[in-house]
Amino acid sequence: MSPTTAPAHAERAGRRIEEVLDRLSGTADPAAVAAAEELVRSLMEFYGAGLARIIELLSAPEDRPRAEALFGDALVASLLLLHDLHPEDLTARIDRALHGLDGADRSLLEVLGFDEATGTLRLRAASGGGCGCAAGAPDLRQAAEDALSCFAPEVTAVQVRTEPSRKEPALLQIGTRPGAGA
Repeated sequence: MSPTTAPAHAERAGRRIEEVLDRLSGTADPAAVAAAEELVRSLMEFYGAGLARIIELLSAPEDRPRAEALFGDALVASLLLLHDLHPEDLTARIDRALHGLDGADRSLLEVLGFDEATGTLRLRAASGGGCGCAAGAPDLRQAAEDALSCFAPEVTAVQVRTEPSRKEPALLQIGTRPGAGA
């Protein structure tokens, strides 16, 4: 769509919204009319917040590339994904979402795979204490699900497999044998 057709397209969409709301008003179902008007207000609020965030990110001092700032923002990313405009593939978006977790949580996670048929992302998490218990797995799973919801909505479930962290074996001091005079 060229810049000159965009305003005409937006005006046409605005007229269509008004026409649909007018048709609903003619049905004499006040609950349906109220729900439709609330839906339009909510969508306007959502897109308004997204546009405001884009302007904020584009106006900020350049401490990182502008595209990186846009793609890394949860609200902007969700808008881009909603319209199939996000330029990053699923793997990159999963990685971005997981890198957004607290540093300690991210350092414990490894992506094992993604099942497209079920929408399940499998992760491996090393337990901090080395006991092999999954005590922190539910919190880690929830944190991963929350992070992925904006950046990778294709992921509908997260499985976290917890494994004990590998500790290096203790070094044994080798000395001289008893009675061997030093």
